[in-house]
Amino acid sequence: DAFPAIIRAIIRKHVNTDEIAYSSQPSRGDKYLSITATFTAQSKEQLHALYQELNDHELVLMTL
Repeated sequence: DAFPAIIRAIIRKHVNTDEIAYSSQPSRGDKYLSITATFTAQSKEQLHALYQELNDHELVLMTL
């Protein structure tokens, strides 16, 4: 599945570090996949830009 690779590529565009920890969890019916990326943000602007690009992607249903 290309979804995790797409999400990681978007995150790498906004986060200038190799210190990103990823985890994922499928839904009970395997219809959805939750991806968590843990990193230290440099600014609110960085987070806003990242969230915006993630939300704009057609495969992303929700960001938290």
